[in-house]
Formats: sequence, C-alpha cells, structure tokens
Amino acid sequence: VMMLQLPLVVTAQVDLVLLLVSLLALWTRLSRLSYPNAVVFDEVYYGQFVSLYMKRVFFIDDSGPPLGHLILAFGAYLGGFDGNFVWNRIGAEYPSSVSVWSLRLLPALCGALCVPLVYLLTLELRFSHLSALGAALLLLLENSLIVQSRFMLLESVLIFFVLLAFFSYLRFHNTPSSCFRYGWLILSGASCAAAVGVKYMGVFSYLLLLGVASLHTWNLIGDRGCVCRVVCLLVVPVLLYVFWFYVHLSLLHRSGPHDQLMSSAFQASLEGGLSRITQGQPLEVAYGSQVTLRSSASQPVPCWLHSHKANYPIRYENGRGSSHQQQVTCYPFKDVNNWWIIKDPGRQELVVSSPPRPVRHGDVIQLVHGMTSRFLNSHDVAAPMSPHAQEVSGYIDFNVSMPTQNLWRVDISNREAESESWKTILSDVRLVHVNTSAVLRMTGVSLPDWGFRQLEVVADKLFKAQSSSLDWTVEEHRYGTSQEQKEREAELHSPTHIDVNRKISFWAKFLEVQWKMLTVKQEDSEHKYSSSPLEWITMETNIAYWLHSSTNAQIHLIGNPVSWGVANLSLLAYQLLAAVYLLRRRRGFKDLPDGVWSQFVCLGCVCVGGWVVNFVPFFLMEKTLFLYHYLPALCYLHLLSPALLEHTHTHLLRYIYHSFGMLLVVLSYRTFCPLTYGSPELSANQLQGLKWRGSWDILYRRR
Repeated sequence: VMMLQLPLVVTAQVDLVLLLVSLLALWTRLSRLSYPNAVVFDEVYYGQFVSLYMKRVFFIDDSGPPLGHLILAFGAYLGGFDGNFVWNRIGAEYPSSVSVWSLRLLPALCGALCVPLVYLLTLELRFSHLSALGAALLLLLENSLIVQSRFMLLESVLIFFVLLAFFSYLRFHNTPSSCFRYGWLILSGASCAAAVGVKYMGVFSYLLLLGVASLHTWNLIGDRGCVCRVVCLLVVPVLLYVFWFYVHLSLLHRSGPHDQLMSSAFQASLEGGLSRITQGQPLEVAYGSQVTLRSSASQPVPCWLHSHKANYPIRYENGRGSSHQQQVTCYPFKDVNNWWIIKDPGRQELVVSSPPRPVRHGDVIQLVHGMTSRFLNSHDVAAPMSPHAQEVSGYIDFNVSMPTQNLWRVDISNREAESESWKTILSDVRLVHVNTSAVLRMTGVSLPDWGFRQLEVVADKLFKAQSSSLDWTVEEHRYGTSQEQKEREAELHSPTHIDVNRKISFWAKFLEVQWKMLTVKQEDSEHKYSSSPLEWITMETNIAYWLHSSTNAQIHLIGNPVSWGVANLSLLAYQLLAAVYLLRRRRGFKDLPDGVWSQFVCLGCVCVGGWVVNFVPFFLMEKTLFLYHYLPALCYLHLLSPALLEHTHTHLLRYIYHSFGMLLVVLSYRTFCPLTYGSPELSANQLQGLKWRGSWDILYRRR
C-alpha cells in the first residue's frame, strides 16, 4: 500500500500581467461608481424596467429579450431597491434610499471582466503575451467602453458574454482531447444564449461562432464529438433562451401598463387589470350570451366592436351614397356600447336557456347590439373609407328595398376539432357573412368627424386566408338573463361574476411574448445625439451623457481617438494583406507556412468577421441609432490590432511600434478622462481644447 507523502505541496502558476490588467480594469470601471448621483442618459429607460421587476409588474420591451433587464434588476435587488423611484428625467437626483452603486455594479463588473477576457482570447488565437497585453490595454484605456460600463446600461454585458463565448469555444478547440474540455463548449453555448438573451444583436456573433465551429467540425461528421458539439452549441442555447423567458414570466405576474399589447387570454392570466373583469366569466359562449368582441388587428392599441345611435351620412364627401343605417365601428375604449348579444336566428329569446346551448364552429348566429337592439348587418353597399369592401351597419328598415342580411357564420380559426365550442378569451373567431361570404374585420382607418374618429369596420372578400387580422376574441362575457330592453340595459351596466380560475400555459405565453417583441415596434423619433453607422467609424459624433447642474463637470460618450484610429488602420491593413496573400497563393506563392496562414485566417474570421456582423446589420435597421451601438464591433478591432502588428513586423519593429502606440493610447486616455468620469471640472477653455472634432457637442458654461 502506497503511503501518502508529506508534506502536501500545491504549485500554482499566476500570470502577473493578467492579474495586473484585471486589477486595473476593476479600478477604471468601479472607482467612484456612485458618481454622479443622478440618472445618466439611458438609465432613465432601463430603470423603468428595473422598477417593474421589483414590483412584479408585467412589461414587454421590443428592443430585446429579458436577460439584460434581469441582470440589471438583480443588481438593484442586491442593493435593496424597492422600485419606488420615478424614472422620468435624465439628470434627476437619486434619493439616499437608492443604492446607486448596486444599480451600476453588474454592468461595471462585466465591463471590467472584458479586459482579461480579451487578453486570454488573444492567447487562444495563438498570439504572444505581448499582443495579449496590447489588446487588453486597448480595451482598458478605451474611454467609450469605460463610460458605457459605469452606468446601468447593457452594452458592456453584451460584449462580456460575446467575448466569453469565443474564448470558451477556442479554449475547447485548442485543448487536447479529453472529456473535461466539453465543459468549455457548454460554457460557450451558455454564453451565446446569454448574449442573445441580453440583446438581439448577439445573434450575429452567435451565428459567426457557429460558422467557425462548423468549419472545425466538418471533418468530424459521423463522429460522437460532432453530436456533442451540436448539443452544446445548438440545443443548450435554445433551452437557456427559453429559460430566460420562463424566469421573466414567472416573476412578472401582475397587470401593468403594457398589458394592452397582449391578447385577452394573456391579460386575463395576470393579477389585476383584465383578470379582475374576466375572472369567473362563463367559459363557453352560448345563445343569449352578452359579449364584447376585441379585434386581433387592433395592435398595439386594443379596440372593440361597437355601435351607437348615429347613422352613416346619406352621402359622403366624395359623392358616394351609404345605407344611412346605424354606424358600426371599432372603439378603443371600454364602453357599454361595446356589448353584443349572441342570438339564435330560429328563436326570439335573448337570454341564455337552462342548460345553456353552446355556440360551436360552423353555427349561424345573429349579433344584436345590446343598447340599441340593432342587428349586425352587411350588404352590397361600399364601406365609407374602404370602397372595395362592404359596409357593416346596425340594420334599420327604411322600406327602400334594402332587405336585412344579418346572418353570420362562426369560424373558429384556432379550433382543435370541428365540433369545437366558442370559448371566452381562448377562441379566435371569424364572423363570415352568410349572404356574401365576406368576413368581418377592422381596417384601422379612422372615420371622419361624423364617425367620431372611431375605426372603420367592414365586411371584406379580398383578404388573405391566414391573416390573423380577421379574428375576434370574446373578452368580457356573461349569460344574459333579461329579455326586456330596459332590464337588459341595466344588466349591461352591472356585470356579475362567478368564481372560476383559468390560466394559459407557459408555452402559449412564451410564443406570444416572442411574437410581440419581434413584430410590435414603438415609434422611433429623431434624437439630438442619434447618428448613422458611417459616422461611427470616424467618430464624427459624441453623446453628452450627463452635465452637472451648476458647473462644467460632464460625462460624454467619446472614444479614445488614438485607439479608434489604430482600430480603423488595422481593419484596412488586414484586408489589404489578405488580398495580397490570396492573390499570391493563387499564383502558387506561399508566403506563409500553413500553420501561420491558418492563424492569420482564424484571426480574420473572429476579428474582421466579428466587426462585420456587428456593424453591417445596422445599415438595414429602421431604428434610431447611437454611437454606443458600435462598441461591440469596436472590441473586435481592438482584438485585431496588436495581433496584426505581431504578424506583420519583426520582433524589434513590433516592440517599437507597440511601445510608441501604447504611449499614444495612454496619453489620449488621460486627456479625455475628465469627460469619462465627470471630474475634475474643466474650464470653458480647457473643454474647448478637448473638442478635437468640429462635430462633437461639448457643453460648457462661460463665467
């Protein structure tokens, strides 16, 4: 038996350079993190979502998935933030009860960790420690990255997960075969899911990583290792992406200001709001049911099928005539005139029988307006604003040879079986006009003053069969008990409830939230500091993040001009070198050994490819853009610059260039520190001296 040898000795290797740049990164990002003690630029935007998380109130942000907001909210939670702060003004002072440090902590930590990650990533690209140090210093001293990391913003979080994903994958690829190396691959897949979960721009870096991994995996097709890569880089990210939404929806269970973006079923699943109205409603719509019908086309503003005691004008302004019958519209507010009664055409009763007779798919019904008793009608008369479609009216018999045509067939578009009954909130229903086969729909066009600016409703034959804009949902529902008109009007004003509880599944919620995030866009407006992608490359623009209320102390999003210029030169130089190499290799001249050529190609795939996928897509986006959108692409160029210097120069020249270049970067960083940290305060003349470009908007007070 072997005896344990004493003493036990543990030997560890510590990269002191890595440790030093890590400490410097923490110092530049976390020092005086609570300054300024005021809302800075987009903190006013993200802070609203943090407060909603603290109060468990549902929201939807069309700018991206929820993980970034969850991370910010976690930082706020650690600091004891209760959500009770009004985020309505940039520059508003935080009260003493709000831990500003904790609100900004996690983005700052992510920004600091990006520096050692770039160091390690350069080593995984097979370049020297000197190049790794150069890349780390470029990120360390990049003023724009420091500013963006020190506040409650998401770019530093996105960049951290993207760099972590590439580092983890390359560490996996470079590690000799062993079962433990798949831990790196799982971490890479999880980081990809996190990057996409913070902002959808992370998708492009994820696709780039998949492309690199596909090239590496090509020779492994059919091998067990190929299956593991698919699981780690495809299955794991998808599962985690869904998990972010599971956490998001589990936390936000209360009704809030964004409910109207969602379907009636979704709203009814939240505490308060619509659920207070709809809880306990009968599930199955029956003959005699009193209902409100919400249009699926009315997004993001909801509207309900409506009628009132006003008729269409005899003639419109363009000279066309109408039926002069009662107007039927879509009204974007709760109103007693939104109530309709489901009537059996073969019976006169407007009350629910005992037992109730449910309405099923394919049944023919009549819809009676609750307050005016007019039947929902359509006929071969042109609609007021959409003359290609039929007018929809509340039928009035004027004895002018215009017979009633008030039969509608119920078509449940999301039914599970042909015998499906019409369900409150859950069923998406199309009402097909029996006489003409036209379908009832809301056009979204506002009527003139005679229609009180309400939205036009028509019966349309020219529609796309799969269009969800044709669907209507029963939102409020009760079983009618009053046959007489006056009693019925009183009943419509006084809804009653029965205690019943209905919920929709997580998957239904997930798919709906995902669809809304991708399709519902808020109106973009011009901003003083908005810019175009081409302006980012030359840093034509800056953003004033914060200005002291009484002094010249201020914070700007301005990049380090020297490192920014080096990044652009490196991008151009790599492309020229690659073109020369490829042309000469085409002619049979191999200037580089195969190993060095592979290293050069990998550098281009990761760095130049990363810049392309994080920059070019912005040319296709119809949204307000800012300089900070360029920061993920810029990080790839900072990764490229030192490695390219190592590739193109001898050791002596490389040393000279590194030393001189880094000296300029340090001097430039120090020059712009007052605009990075907001202190020390500069005089108007000193601020004027920092205006290196005429297009920069430097603010100063003359005394």
